Amino acid sequence: MKIRTKAQTAAAGLAVLLALSACGGTANSDSSETSKTANTTDISEGVQPDAAAVALLPQSIKDKGELTVAMDLHYPPTTFLAEDNTTPIGLNPDIARLIAKKLDLKLKFVDTKFDTIVPGLDGGRFDFTATTMSKTEERLKVLDMIDYFKAGNSVAVAAGNPLNLTVETLCGKNIAVTQGSTGQLKRLPALSEKTCTSKGQPAINGVTLPNVQDALTQLHSKRIDGILYDTTALGWAEKQQPGSFVLVGRVDVGSSDLTAIGLKKGSPLTPAFQVALQSVLQTPEYKESLDNWGLDSGAITDAKLN
Repeated sequence: MKIRTKAQTAAAGLAVLLALSACGGTANSDSSETSKTANTTDISEGVQPDAAAVALLPQSIKDKGELTVAMDLHYPPTTFLAEDNTTPIGLNPDIARLIAKKLDLKLKFVDTKFDTIVPGLDGGRFDFTATTMSKTEERLKVLDMIDYFKAGNSVAVAAGNPLNLTVETLCGKNIAVTQGSTGQLKRLPALSEKTCTSKGQPAINGVTLPNVQDALTQLHSKRIDGILYDTTALGWAEKQQPGSFVLVGRVDVGSSDLTAIGLKKGSPLTPAFQVALQSVLQTPEYKESLDNWGLDSGAITDAKLN
């Protein structure tokens, strides 16, 4: 499968929203950075099944012949849509396709709002998710999670950093987080406690928004002071629309930087998935995917079951 997509379109509107009418302007579609055309290929083509992983599959899944994966397809460069607005691309779709190939199964994508994925897995609506989901105590109570990538969170502020903000000087500021994210649930509260309230300073005011597109738009229109979000996605957006905002530092409290695929706790698929994912991490296609999306620093070698 060959997919042709423009970098601007591939960003699925994320970075382009920075230049929309919130400030009376229009999107800069002629930027040399955003007008480049890129070709992406389904990197799972030609990948062979892993016999050890296939042998661990329940017979019911073998008979069904298909896996259902839940993803929120609006978060480049890890999970988004190609120019056709239907084909999932990015690191996470690559990983999901590689897992399916290792298990000799077909794959069905279900575009799912991020904060409904865990309940959906717990309720049996999906077989698994690969959506840059960090491990938390709460998630591990209802999910089996297997590591596949190292991401982390950073803070972005307006271009030029007019408020001279750093990760340590956000007390009393309005910082956006996305609904249901580790940033909202873990990292921002931990950062606020560490740098502000424990020192008698006002807490960081978390502004919960439905997605990062809204957060970037509000940052551009100065309705918020910053964004706490995935480092990978912020780095991608900054490349698509240079000079629109700036990263001021990583947030290393509140949660692990490792991200994991998720399955329902005690799923009969878990043993097969761990073997399949370990096999994926050892393939050249895993490194190829990371390189394609500028995420090579996030490579890991151990598909650890948590």
